[in-house]
Amino acid sequence: MPLKLQKPTSPLLVIVAFATVYLVWGSTYFFIRIAEQGGLPPFILGAIRFTSAGLLLMAWCAAKKEKIFVTKDIISAAITGILLLFVANGIVIWSETTLPSAMVAILVSSAPIWFVLLDKPKWAVNFKSKATIFGLVIGFAGVLLLFSEQIGSILKRPNVHSNLPWMLLLVLGTISWSAGSLYSKRNPTTVSASVGTAWQMIAAGIVYIPVSFMHHEYDHLNLHNIQTNSWLGLLYLTLFGSIAAFSAYVWLLQVRPATQVSTYAYVNPVIAVILGVVFAGEHISLMQLAGLFTILGSVLLINLAKYRKEKKEAMGLADEIKMPSGLVREPE
Repeated sequence: MPLKLQKPTSPLLVIVAFATVYLVWGSTYFFIRIAEQGGLPPFILGAIRFTSAGLLLMAWCAAKKEKIFVTKDIISAAITGILLLFVANGIVIWSETTLPSAMVAILVSSAPIWFVLLDKPKWAVNFKSKATIFGLVIGFAGVLLLFSEQIGSILKRPNVHSNLPWMLLLVLGTISWSAGSLYSKRNPTTVSASVGTAWQMIAAGIVYIPVSFMHHEYDHLNLHNIQTNSWLGLLYLTLFGSIAAFSAYVWLLQVRPATQVSTYAYVNPVIAVILGVVFAGEHISLMQLAGLFTILGSVLLINLAKYRKEKKEAMGLADEIKMPSGLVREPE
């Protein structure tokens, strides 16, 4: 593959982006529940959230005079947005009207496993790295350990079988999320990451609209009955969950390995538990604490393995070729 020169990625920006995805997305389960309990139907919530977030981000890009209308990039961004924000995220929003948020977080946490299984071009690398596989397995085990008590209580319910379709639907959502993320990584747009992200959110938001009509959500919608907490939850999801965190996630997919970016799914449940303790007065048992440390250990293991490999490759490239100061070889 021919050499391509690019500016090195700032380690500080990478850290900030990961922190944003880890912390903000971990809180979205909490705020989705607040928005829905306050009276906003799930698909109307998705339509308002992503359409408004996309339009705000696009307006900002237009103010910066960035290139916006590139047909090929719009199509690519729309495909990614529908897979990520409508299919995957829509299933999460919809399922939280029925399933406990803990169960939703457990099933969504399987996304890193699908990243590895669906990323065929990287099979030779991913399955060769014992640290990556071990880290993924440990992380998923940690999530199960974290919510083991909740799983036990759900399985003891007489109507547990009625939840199975929702659980299977969430698995489909995690597959869609992983597939959409990999599609985005393999089909980069020529426009900026911000413009691409804006098109993704606008496309997904538009698709939510007819679906909300199909579910007759507007038939019983009364804006006067929607509580203030619901609007505040929507505002948080739009500004922080969509614009800030999703933009950081899309950018990370361009500069970091997909399996490393996918570790957000292990940290998000941790944030969800912390919010439950602080704001809902929930109790954390020793079993849940063990799950927390297991998850954090898995993230550390995966990131350390990637860091050591990339550092070794960087040292090898430095010995192989001499590049102008401030420039690096683009990863193949």
